[in-house]
Amino acid sequence: MAFARATGKHRRPSRLTRRSATIAGVAALTTSGVVGGLAAPAMAAESSVALEDTGINQVASVGDTLADRIDAQAAAQQEAAEQAAAKKKAEERAEAARKAEAKRKAEAKAKKEREAKERAAREAERKRLNSYTTPVAGSYVSTGYQAGGALWSSGSHSGVDFHAAAGTSVRAVGSGTVVEAGWGGAYGNNIVIKMNDGTYTQYGHLSSLGVTVGQAVTPGQQIGLSGSTGNSTGPHLHFEARTSPDYGSDIDPVAYLRSHGVNV
Repeated sequence: MAFARATGKHRRPSRLTRRSATIAGVAALTTSGVVGGLAAPAMAAESSVALEDTGINQVASVGDTLADRIDAQAAAQQEAAEQAAAKKKAEERAEAARKAEAKRKAEAKAKKEREAKERAAREAERKRLNSYTTPVAGSYVSTGYQAGGALWSSGSHSGVDFHAAAGTSVRAVGSGTVVEAGWGGAYGNNIVIKMNDGTYTQYGHLSSLGVTVGQAVTPGQQIGLSGSTGNSTGPHLHFEARTSPDYGSDIDPVAYLRSHGVNV
């Protein structure tokens, strides 16, 4: 009974198996008389010639050479496939690294631009909070500082009057905190603000108040509406600049505003 040797799904027969098969094929030809008939005279004359000098060994050698070539070709193809796969993986890794680096640079650039915008916004806000403006937009001084007359108990004007119709918006000239908001006797409805630089500003004869004591205000913020309350001959805004919150510590309001960059 003959047993077939399993070679596996993709496994070629080993060299020994191929050699045996080749020899077996040649032996079969010899048994059938084909090789025997052709080689009989020679074999009769040289019966002592060794097996390796016969045609059987030559056929086996040719088979082995062809098999070796096939094996070498298969190995070369396998190596080429592996090299191609390795090259593709290397290219994929390089591309992924390039994209990651590009993303990192883009994020870094966006962060830098965002931080620059934030710094610019903070700087702009800082400048705005440290800036000054006129108490009434587009107005002018109708009565100057220290103007004389019987209208003032001290004999002279302790501030300046800005022209303003009743109900005109009155603005804080700079950043500060409200220290007084209510009735001020001759000043009528008035507001006093302690400015961030330590000085004080006063806004008198208001028709209404828009802030309360302790409230922080910023430059240009509306704090009330102009009117003619208190000792007043008509609607306007009485504005004072002081070194303290008390009456009598007044300084020139126009010079004060100009020293803070306001064109009055």
